[in-house]
Amino acid sequence: MAISYQHENHLFTIQTEHSTYQMKVDDFGFLLHLYYGAKITGNMDYLLTYYDRGFSGNPYDTGGEKTYSLDVLPQEYPAMGVGDYRNSALVIRNSDESEYCDLRYVSHKIENGKYALKGLPAVYASDEESQTLEILLEDSVSKVQVKLLYGVLEKEDIITRSAIISNCGNERIIVEKAASSCLDFVTGDYDLLSFWGRHTMERNLQRREIEHGNYVIGSRRGASSHQYNPAVIIADKNTTESYGKCYGLVFVYSGNFMFEAEKDQYDQTRLIMGLHNDLFNYPLEKGETLVIPETILGFSERGFTGLSMKFHRCIREHICRGKYQYQTRPVLINSWEAAYFDFTGETICNLAKNAADLGIDMVVMDDGWFGKRDDDNSGLGDWQVNEQKLGCTLGEMIEKINGFGVKFGIWIEPEMVSEDSDLYREHSDWALRIPSRKPVLARNQLVLDFSREDVRNYIFDSICGVLDQGNIEYIKWDMNRSLSDIYSMENSQGKVMYDYVLGVYDFLEKLLQRYPDILIEGCSGGGGRFDAGMMYYTPQIWCSDNTDALDRIRIQYGTSFLYPISAIASHVSAVPNHQTGRSASLHTRGIVAMEGIFGYELNPEKLTNEEREEIKEQIIQYKKNAELIQKGNYYRLSNPCKDPYVAWAFITENGDRALLNVVILENHSNMAVNYVKLKGLKPDALYEDAGSGKKYYGSALMEAGIPMPLEKKEYPAYQIELILVGNEPDDCLRRGFD
Repeated sequence: MAISYQHENHLFTIQTEHSTYQMKVDDFGFLLHLYYGAKITGNMDYLLTYYDRGFSGNPYDTGGEKTYSLDVLPQEYPAMGVGDYRNSALVIRNSDESEYCDLRYVSHKIENGKYALKGLPAVYASDEESQTLEILLEDSVSKVQVKLLYGVLEKEDIITRSAIISNCGNERIIVEKAASSCLDFVTGDYDLLSFWGRHTMERNLQRREIEHGNYVIGSRRGASSHQYNPAVIIADKNTTESYGKCYGLVFVYSGNFMFEAEKDQYDQTRLIMGLHNDLFNYPLEKGETLVIPETILGFSERGFTGLSMKFHRCIREHICRGKYQYQTRPVLINSWEAAYFDFTGETICNLAKNAADLGIDMVVMDDGWFGKRDDDNSGLGDWQVNEQKLGCTLGEMIEKINGFGVKFGIWIEPEMVSEDSDLYREHSDWALRIPSRKPVLARNQLVLDFSREDVRNYIFDSICGVLDQGNIEYIKWDMNRSLSDIYSMENSQGKVMYDYVLGVYDFLEKLLQRYPDILIEGCSGGGGRFDAGMMYYTPQIWCSDNTDALDRIRIQYGTSFLYPISAIASHVSAVPNHQTGRSASLHTRGIVAMEGIFGYELNPEKLTNEEREEIKEQIIQYKKNAELIQKGNYYRLSNPCKDPYVAWAFITENGDRALLNVVILENHSNMAVNYVKLKGLKPDALYEDAGSGKKYYGSALMEAGIPMPLEKKEYPAYQIELILVGNEPDDCLRRGFD
């Protein structure tokens, strides 16, 4: 059993394959956190210390015992108002306007299987793979109840946390802040790794010391955002890729979030992940509940690589769903950078004809196919095919494309509306806007109020009317602005941001139920909603609108720390790159794009014959390695922010095959040779370079590395396939290795 309870000392212990999580109910009914880390045995409540802490107050029912204070004790779910002045996981405003919630233990239950969350994405697992611990806490005066949920995937070393807040009293309450997880560490000196960015330059790795005070990242933008990703790592000071202890927290949610890291007056560290409290005041009437999105927790003693593998596997196998969860994804070409808004049906058909010649599986018709939409100033919301622009019906065009042996996909942006649209002229009240004010525009569009079911149903029916017109096998779901003017004609204003995201999830779930064979790729101006919540519905996400190969190296590097490669959509684009003006060889662009789900963003008719042949070979190589790229163990072999080269490798679970990828970032006169050291190989096994025929022992490749050629060109790149040809030294020597 992964979860156990010792009745005599009210001790809860969660054991995964390599970690332990422990907490207890103390004599006053408070749920205290004891330990989370490497696997241990025994009762860890000896870590709790009790001293008179001066200005740290004491609960009344301790009888004036000055050594007991929630201001210094580690807790599972700290609430505002009970004498703990650190960050709270929960803030409740009661009917008398007080902010107070005194949560005490009531009961618990342990069940096989993983809990699910109504209306929200969450990790899933079979009854054989998982267990759930549910702990019920209650404020005896207000009758606010909180169910703390712990999901345990023992073999995966994964623990999930969520909370369900219920108003079991007679008076209305307001939830002003709610988190799904809190981790309290009584000792330790930690670094925080977070991932910041901006549009077209997302998820840059930042490592900083957790110092005294409060460090906060989050999003108020209505989406998880380009600026800060809802995933962080906490690490010992000496933790590296291959060594040291570290913890990951990934919030399974696509809207406003807040992560707080606080080092208190006694050098204790508190981490809280949950909903952002700005633009959030969620009313609960008698009998109503609020479900908080879950946090995935992971721990590794084998550095960041070990942690990454746990999260990659968890998200790939227990978040992503459907037909394409494991299936090799199609190589596609998107019309956006090939034609932008300037296309006809003939343009798309020619793109498909070129795709067929190159070996590309699918053509995607991007923005501009509907309503009055020849630029980004009009048409959103009018989801009717512009047959005049296409020169035929959508179904006729798809039939022609399929006739070339090419699949067809389409771009949509369901959450948005243009002021210049028939929908807005008829239903301006469906947009998020404050009636007395002029709205904030972004890309000359407004946001539809997806917290309203009637709005979602209308857009859903419109989109389905398009999807039913032909054999559409892929959808690119985009969201090209942040939310502002938070006001709903039909909803309580403090609920809008949360209910909006649940509305998006509801729409996506209905779409998947109706079209289970369609692959949906998420997008929000590229990587503005790259989160585990969206991956529950869209197994791949457009990693960034920035397709420059050198920038993509850094973007994909940061993304890889907690998200699987199978979720990263990455394409080869034309040069000079239209975002940066930079050029890199087609070979280098191809290798960078193969660090994800492969495709193209260019006009094939502008390619030379040599480039066309090279693309054909790229696609052959990618398809040969696609399963290894999507499912193999992923190793970061350098830091592109510091090292003169970037290197990464995909290696099979049993270590019999590896794909090494290297891009040289710096080139100087008379420069030193770069030696790339691999990881994850069998030390005593012999590997053969499939290209050169050279043979190397795994230990040699990992300890000494492999030298990269010195070439006088910008950003040269190399892809080396290594195949195991012998498992034992004697066997290797018999094969001719001297």
